[in-house]
Amino acid sequence: MPKSPYKKLTQLGRKVAIPQSPEKAMLEKVVKPFNQHDYLVRFTCPEFTSLCPLTGQPDFAHIVIDYVPGKFLVESKSLKLYLQSFRNYGDFHEACTVGIGDRLIKTIAPKWLRISGYWYPRGGMPIDVFFQKGKLPADVFVPDTGVVPYRGRG
Repeated sequence: MPKSPYKKLTQLGRKVAIPQSPEKAMLEKVVKPFNQHDYLVRFTCPEFTSLCPLTGQPDFAHIVIDYVPGKFLVESKSLKLYLQSFRNYGDFHEACTVGIGDRLIKTIAPKWLRISGYWYPRGGMPIDVFFQKGKLPADVFVPDTGVVPYRGRG
């Protein structure tokens, strides 16, 4: 039987507590299958939460992560735990959104990455944050994020 490429994963298939902060969260990666092809990977987190760094009040967002893998994919359970680690973490919308992108770039070095952060209103005004890095390969299809522009989002 061939050796499993997933033996080094420490969170998948195990009970793991939500990390105390994004800095303490461990993002894991796996080798990209079908390395000869470029393709888009999308993760959608419609219930992202963090805290306002000044008031401690909760902030809510619909986060869409699109990326074209280089040599690696982010392991989905580790990504889920990483995103959950923001629940007790205080930072501004821009820092959370761009920070997610920056962490993914450092972990998996994608060819192209886009983070769309659709933040729900606080004080009557939503703040949407978009971050993109790299060059999108010409033959990769990127569908619309599917998030409706603000009109009482939901």
